[in-house]
Amino acid sequence: MSAIQNRYEFLYLFDCENGNPNGDPDAGNSPRIDPEDMHGLVSDVAPKRRVRNYIQAAYGNEAPNAIFVEHSTNLNRPIALAHEKANGEIPAKATKDKVKNARAWMCANFYDVRTFGAVMSTGANAGQLRGPVQFSFSRSIDPVFPMDLSITRIADANLTKKKHGVEEKEGMGSEQLMELENQAPEDTLRTMGRKAIIPYGLYAMKGFVSANLAEGTGFSDTDLDHLWDALLNMWDHDRSASKGMMSCRGLYIFKHVGTDSDENQRIRQAKLGCAPAHRLLDFSTDLRLQDNAIIEITKREGLATSPRAFSDYKVTIHQDRLPTGVELLP
Repeated sequence: MSAIQNRYEFLYLFDCENGNPNGDPDAGNSPRIDPEDMHGLVSDVAPKRRVRNYIQAAYGNEAPNAIFVEHSTNLNRPIALAHEKANGEIPAKATKDKVKNARAWMCANFYDVRTFGAVMSTGANAGQLRGPVQFSFSRSIDPVFPMDLSITRIADANLTKKKHGVEEKEGMGSEQLMELENQAPEDTLRTMGRKAIIPYGLYAMKGFVSANLAEGTGFSDTDLDHLWDALLNMWDHDRSASKGMMSCRGLYIFKHVGTDSDENQRIRQAKLGCAPAHRLLDFSTDLRLQDNAIIEITKREGLATSPRAFSDYKVTIHQDRLPTGVELLP
């Protein structure tokens, strides 16, 4: 399949209700926030992980839509396999041609390599690739309010002498553990826990798809359709107690098509683009008004409290503000 011939940008809206959209391990896994203005943040790798998970579930983790960056795997294993398949063996010294062959095999078999690129020089060297698809950090439209809630767990994970009067030791069998459990006071076999959530947040992520970089990985129109499908549906396959209710609330895709009457020149314009990305993706809000913004995201008129649902927002599209040579896909 040939690589895509058009540049794209997209604005992706998603929300989180009574959950933690992206925990910060440096802050006790609390929801990420910008401490200066209290707007919520979601890292770029979080939605990439969800795209990978969706593609893996939808296509059975088989070539050409296998996933390179999987949970709990050694990345050097598929890199070694790439050399074995493309070069017949793992070379003692990876020459330029052998690296190229292994890199091409990785692109042909792994969807996330074609899409996001990869560093494949950690073991048997298969080079590096910058992917044609990139995501920005997501930021909430309005400030969010992180809440650290106490929860009660009605079962304990281990018995300590300090708390229970008996003590669990490593290597104990099930009968020994049952005996200790029977010795412990009933009201001590419970424990407290914490859960960090936000009541509600609507987040905006900006995305970029480069036709020029797609040539290096073979990212095709079929791959692009898979990306849109994943973004629209991935939250329904990523449910967990900590995430609350997360949903896609809007995917606005800008396609560069060119303007020139000469076909060759128009193809070149479509690949390079007909407007800067910020012109398309900078949106207007209640506090940041822009007369030329194509997308406006405003709070519902008369709303007296902080937004608590997507229905508290209104998204308006101004088709007449599109630059020449750019289409907004339905």
